[in-house]
Formats: sequence, C-alpha cells, structure tokens
Amino acid sequence: MQTLKDKIIEILVKDGHINKGQLEKALNIQREQGIPLRKVLIKEEMIQEEVLLSLLSEELYMPTLNLSKYKFSPEIIGLVPERLAKLYNLIPISRFGNTITVAMTDPLNIFALDDLRTLTGCNIDTVLSSDDDVSRSIEAQYSLESKDMEHILEDAFLQQDSLDKSGVELVKQEDIELSSVLEESEKAPIVKLVDLMLNQALKKRASDIHIEPEHDCLRIRYRIDGSLHDVFKIPKSKQNAILARLKIISNLDITENRIPQDGRFKVKSEGKEVDFRVSVLPTTFGQKFVLRALDKANLSIGLDKLGFSEQPERIFKEAVAKPFGMILVTGPTGSGKSTTLYSVLNQLNTPEKNIITIEDPVEYLVEGITQVQVRPDIGLDFSSGLRSLLRQSPDVIMIGEIRDSETADIAIKAALTGQIVLSTLHTNDAISSITRLIDMGVEPFLVASSVVMLCAQRLARKICLKCRKPIEIPEDFLKKIGFVGKANFYTAAGCKYCNNTGFYGRIAILEAIIINDEIRDMIIEKKPLDYIKKYAQEKGMKTLRDDAFLKVQQELTTLDEAIRITSEE
Repeated sequence: MQTLKDKIIEILVKDGHINKGQLEKALNIQREQGIPLRKVLIKEEMIQEEVLLSLLSEELYMPTLNLSKYKFSPEIIGLVPERLAKLYNLIPISRFGNTITVAMTDPLNIFALDDLRTLTGCNIDTVLSSDDDVSRSIEAQYSLESKDMEHILEDAFLQQDSLDKSGVELVKQEDIELSSVLEESEKAPIVKLVDLMLNQALKKRASDIHIEPEHDCLRIRYRIDGSLHDVFKIPKSKQNAILARLKIISNLDITENRIPQDGRFKVKSEGKEVDFRVSVLPTTFGQKFVLRALDKANLSIGLDKLGFSEQPERIFKEAVAKPFGMILVTGPTGSGKSTTLYSVLNQLNTPEKNIITIEDPVEYLVEGITQVQVRPDIGLDFSSGLRSLLRQSPDVIMIGEIRDSETADIAIKAALTGQIVLSTLHTNDAISSITRLIDMGVEPFLVASSVVMLCAQRLARKICLKCRKPIEIPEDFLKKIGFVGKANFYTAAGCKYCNNTGFYGRIAILEAIIINDEIRDMIIEKKPLDYIKKYAQEKGMKTLRDDAFLKVQQELTTLDEAIRITSEE
C-alpha cells in the first residue's frame, strides 16, 4: 500500500502544485532533518497546510476536522493510551457502537491502525487533521490533570520534589512560614493529592475548583477564564478522604454531612498568598465543594490598571471623588463586580477614612477595612447589619448586594446623609438599576438625589496573542450588528500556552453613566428608561456593546466574544 509521503508526491506533481526542483529540494531537507515531507513543504511555504489537507481529503475520500474547537470526552480519550497517541500522532474523538473514530495526520499508517484495532477490539474510522492540531490536542487532553487517580497518587509518592517552592503550602493561622522540603515529602498521599490539585489550579489561572461527587467517581473541574474544564476523575473509594481533608483545612465540621457549610483557607503559591473561599452543598451522591480562589494581588492595582476603556474609567474616577452618594455596579454572577468594588475600596483605604463592608460572604480580607459577614441564622441580615454599622460613623460603606426593599431604603438614606455607598445589583444594563430600585419601593426623588453613578460590567475573554489567526468578516454582517470603523479581526485558534482554548485572561467591558441634573429630573418625572438611555448616549455614554467593539478594534478580543457577552441595543 502507498505511504502518505508517496501519496502527497503523487497529488502535488499531478496537479502541478510544485515543480520538480521544489520536490527535489523538499526531499533533500526531509532526508537531512528526518522530519515528514508534509512538514517540510509547509515550513518552506511550498504549499499552505489548508490546501494540502483539502487535496488529501479529496484524494482519500476522507473528511477533515479542525480540532481547536472540538469538545473532547475524557471517556473517549481514555480508550487510547497516551503513549500510542504520541507515537502515531493521533487522538480518539468519538465512539459509535463498535467503531472508534480517530483524528490522524497519517491515515495510511497501517501499523497504527492495526495497533489500535488490537488494543481496543473495535473497528477504526479516521478523519484528517493537521499536525499542530493533533499535537496540541494530545498535549491538552493527556496532561497531568487528565490522568486517572492512580497515576496522580503514583506521582505523589515518586516525585518527592513535585511540590517545591513553586507549589502551594497551606498557611496556618498561627504561622505563615513555608514548611521545609523534608516535611513536604513526608505528607500522606491524600494530603499531597489535594496540594497537587490546588497547585495545578493556580498554575492554570483557575478562578474556581469544582469537586463534584457522582455515582461512580469524584469529578474535578476548573473554571478558567469563565468556562469550566474537566481535568480528572477520582475513584469513588477516595471520595470521603479527599472531602474530609478539604473540610479540615477549611475549619469545617467533618461530622456534618446534611447541611451546607462555608469556610476558607489560605495558601502560599510562588511567593504570594491566595485565599480560598469554600462552599459545601449536600447532593445526591455526597457533598459538592466549590473552592473560589481570591488573589489579593488583583485588588491593589487600582482603577488605572483594571483595563477599563478611557471613557468609563474617567466617569468612575469622577464618581469616586465625590464626597457622598451611591455608586452601583450591575451585572450577572462572575462579571467581576466584586473585584471592581474592592479596587475602589483599596483606592479609598486611607487612615483618615472609616470603611465598613457588609457581605455574604466576605470575599477578600483587606487590612484596614472593617468587614462584616451576614449571618441570617442569628438575625444578622443585610438590613439589620446595615443599621448597626451606620452607628459606627462610617465614611465609606460597601454592601455586598441590595436584595430587598429594606436594605435599599437604608442604603439610599445613608448615601443622602454623607456616606459614600458602594453596592451591586443584578440588572442587564446600567440604566435598569433605576427601575429596580423604584420596584423595591424607593421613591423616585430619593433615587435621583442619592445615586451618583450607574455602571454595568461584563468580562470578555482576551484572545491568546500566541495563536490568534486573522480572519475576514463580511461587510454586510458588520453593518447588521452596528460595527463602525476599521479593525483587524482575529479568531481564537488554541495552543499549549492558552490550554488549547484560544483565550488567555479576561478584560472588563463597562457601561458607565454619571447621574446629572437632567437625568435626575427625568427620574423624578418617571420618564421611560429608553428615553433616559437615548439622552445618555447623546451625551457620550458608551453602551456595553460599544465598549466591547472598542476592545475588538484594540485587538484584545474576538468579534464572536464581543457579541456573546453583550446584547443588541
């Protein structure tokens, strides 16, 4: 049977894509460097990879598949060992009955196909994918997190230096010094496993770790840049030990399995301290844990470095500089509202100011700020807590969230009597906060008098600069979505650096509006929101979509991402 190399030569010469001289040059390089001919042809720019794949697909009657956006299943990946996947540069993508489909760079390699049939006992179907595509996918899917628990436990025993100073070390309440490497190596396997899990999460920039009991295993997922990713599964037999370890370090009651619990712990990683907020919820198959990583380094950078666009940042600074009034930040869960408010608090945190927060739960522990945890079980809710803290002579108050009419009423009156009040609401845009407060029973004239700024926020994923690819967007589509101006558009490809997602980090998208005298009059007169919004836009307000499109023009994100996180006006 023909090899892939012979087939490529036959196709390219027959169709006139390369001449005899180019072929001789490519073959010489291939012999000298010992790399596949197709890689030489692409590297020497004799043919584009997409064109070569298309020609092979047509000649072999075989479909091609772009793996960068393919959703892999851990169960399917487990059908083929990592050693075999790397040896033949292939990866399993699906299984139907007794047939496994694999993505390959060389579908004419009969040795690979025979080995797969023998190993799996299944028939093998193939699709064509590029070298880089398959290599990236293998790297992502067969990484440390994708190994089963036995391999991780084995690593915990054998790699005594796997958690050196680049790993994590639990910070004890009475002693925050790192323990010695000797003590680290003597940890029990379960302890070492939990440390490995925390270490990997921080290395991959995960904001949350989800530990979810299922009927046959314990599932571990990381939330990275807003999206959840499966990392590995732990055998059910280890579940109780893992969860008990997490409860111990979080100072939770290990004997209580029936009710939700909240705790926290602290680790040191790469020279900085990271707080983890722990939430425990009883479920059908055991207790689900969600660990939220809270890195204080993100808070001390100030408003200038949060990545806001020039116009909303100017409005924010103008509002914060006012001596009193309410500043509201709105947006869904996970849109960065807390980080923004804490950054403002850090900016205001001086010895002359008494700053008090009331939260559920307290997220970041900040030195110099009085923080109150809501405890509804003992009658300490937002409204009663807020009444008490007003008697503490505060200059700045931060309320975790305005949830009811009583809290809204007290907050509004606090803003009118000389305090700066920061809080959050759940609304779709900035202007809708006005209606939400009025719906809660606050009189329109009180809303108009107390609120100084409204802000809506979202988080857009930043495109990975190492693997982004330029694309063309049709003019009629840009016109349809209201995109104005020139821009270079990119698509997210995926590489090892960004964990094969195409994105690395996130950036804030803001819609901010200062409440001036004209808007106050409109609120008192109960003008429709559309009327107020139209006026604000005429005065220069940038909507969420406007700011998202600006980030696209600055080449910070993709057009798809900008459309995904914002709604049409």
